[in-house]
Amino acid sequence: MKTEHETPSEWLPFLSGGGQMGAMMRAHDWSTSPLRHPRDWPQPLRTTVGLMLNSKFPMFVAWGAELGFLYNDSYALILGEKHPTSLGNRFHDIWREIWDDIHPLIVRALKGEATYMDRMPLRMNRHGYDEDTWFRFSYSPVRDEDGTVAGMFCACVEMTGEVLAERYREEENQRLMTLFEQAPGILAVLRGPDHVFEITNESYIQLIGRRELIGRPAREALPEVADQGFFELLDQVYQSGQPFVGHAVPVRVQREAGAPLEERFVDFVYQPIRGPKGNVEGIFVEGSDVTVRKRVEDDLRAANRQKDQFLAMLAHELRNPLAPITTAAQLLQRGTLDPQRARHASDIIVRQAEHMTDLVNDLLDVSRVTRGLADIDKEDLDVSVIVNGAVEQVRPLLDMRRHELKLELPPQPLHVSGDRTRLVQVVSNILNNAAKYTPSGGKITLRVRSDDGEAVIAVCDNGQGIDPQVLPYIFDLFTQAERTPDRSQGGLGIGLALVKSLVALHGGRVAAFSEGPNLGSEFVIRLPLLQATPGEPAPLEQANSNEGPVRVLVVDDNADAAQMLATLLEAHGHSVSVEYDGTGGLARALRERPEVMLLDIGLPDMDGHELARRLRASPDTADATLIALTGYGQSEDRERARAAGFDRHLVKPADLSELLHILATVRGSSD
Repeated sequence: MKTEHETPSEWLPFLSGGGQMGAMMRAHDWSTSPLRHPRDWPQPLRTTVGLMLNSKFPMFVAWGAELGFLYNDSYALILGEKHPTSLGNRFHDIWREIWDDIHPLIVRALKGEATYMDRMPLRMNRHGYDEDTWFRFSYSPVRDEDGTVAGMFCACVEMTGEVLAERYREEENQRLMTLFEQAPGILAVLRGPDHVFEITNESYIQLIGRRELIGRPAREALPEVADQGFFELLDQVYQSGQPFVGHAVPVRVQREAGAPLEERFVDFVYQPIRGPKGNVEGIFVEGSDVTVRKRVEDDLRAANRQKDQFLAMLAHELRNPLAPITTAAQLLQRGTLDPQRARHASDIIVRQAEHMTDLVNDLLDVSRVTRGLADIDKEDLDVSVIVNGAVEQVRPLLDMRRHELKLELPPQPLHVSGDRTRLVQVVSNILNNAAKYTPSGGKITLRVRSDDGEAVIAVCDNGQGIDPQVLPYIFDLFTQAERTPDRSQGGLGIGLALVKSLVALHGGRVAAFSEGPNLGSEFVIRLPLLQATPGEPAPLEQANSNEGPVRVLVVDDNADAAQMLATLLEAHGHSVSVEYDGTGGLARALRERPEVMLLDIGLPDMDGHELARRLRASPDTADATLIALTGYGQSEDRERARAAGFDRHLVKPADLSELLHILATVRGSSD
């Protein structure tokens, strides 16, 4: 049974069918609508509604002075929650939130002008919240039977999903481009057989320097790379479709306009880019600037070669003095030598042992200095005093090789702040090199002058000179010029490295100059001058020269070393006892109360530090002079010895003159 508001379709055939909206229009209460009952609708409106209801495109028509709103099923989806209350209502009331945007278009349609909009943005509220939407639509005038415009018709398609998808794609592409741009490796895309740059990233620009690339063929954009094989590789990859991989390949590029070519090293891949039909359309370039890594690897390889060369050199240099020492010792062992030959053999042993000690001390020195562990005790020094001390040390070698040494000292003292021992070591090393590498009877000049607030010490010789290829590395560790096969000059290639480090510790610098082989060389040391002239240096403390035997206890688990040291001290008039472990040493010390005890650190039962602590704890031995005798001479070793109670710390083999000086001081203090 029909309701009183239902309009029978057989009465109004234009409302027949039409899906859900056709049914709603037939059942709608039109009493409050500005459109009035469908029986009264003019024929143009009936025709438009009939077409609209049976279309699958979203459509609506707005009719009359108040623009009553009619729409089809597809448009109902666009209305959202505004459906179904929008049916028959005023256009303005339905789309109040977008009225300002669409009203000008409506006016134009009502004036008889059709409009078309593509992807027009509209901020709608159709689901209870504001949302951004985009539509493609047209507004067309609808004329009444008398030809006047009585309404407007709209066919539309919502583009919101497509617009948002495109925006997402654009944002995703932008993110990818940002990643491309910020990638740490070099990236570029080349198109076509001429390899035209399409895109590059910042790392690529940093490699080849800032220049215009995009849209330019590779040969035109990078002319300096011609004849280096890269363009030919690009051609090969483009034609064959096979990728190419390169590792640490050198490339010379001009990174700044007018600058010389700079060599870089790159790992890279040329990967062909194929089109939809499988043909090569371009090349993707990916890689890394590995220049730093390559240079580090080269340095490591060079350092490894230097290490191998140094170990071979060290073995040779240590065997050299060992051979005469062994021979002389074997002759002495036979006991058949006359006194003169026995003395000569003994002199050889002493001289060669001192040479070995110098080698070991140089190694320890360069290790301490390069690691920043060297002790530098600075005082005000006259440069002439430093030079004279160095000359005194090197004089025996100068005399042996019959060199002429010319000293040119300034008339006024030049004062620097430094460690006297270390600075004498620096100058003596330079002089020693000049003496060794200058043929016998050569000339060596040592000049001292002031220059721009610096004391300048220059050592010039007419010796074998320095090869230009070696000169830049002459102060590097383990670096030496080529020498004769017999290597008669000796040395480990660490002296000049030690000189450079010690001079730097004093705030100075050192440089070497040479015109080439057999043209001599010059070494120049520069040290900052003190501004104020220091007073006269205090006289050196003189050791008490009182002589007499000192009671000495030697504790060392190396029986040969202990016995030989005891014999040497006894030969100088001292009374010496020997023990070979800490327990025996402690017992004898408590029993005999020696004045001086020479204690090895590496004892088998208790170490020398523990023995020293026990001796200091006993009233019978607390006042004795304790001397640590060890192969370890680092600053931390000396500090541990002081903390254990030792008065002095000597490195094996002990310097005899220093040891005798200590004993003389002990004897003098007890007189």
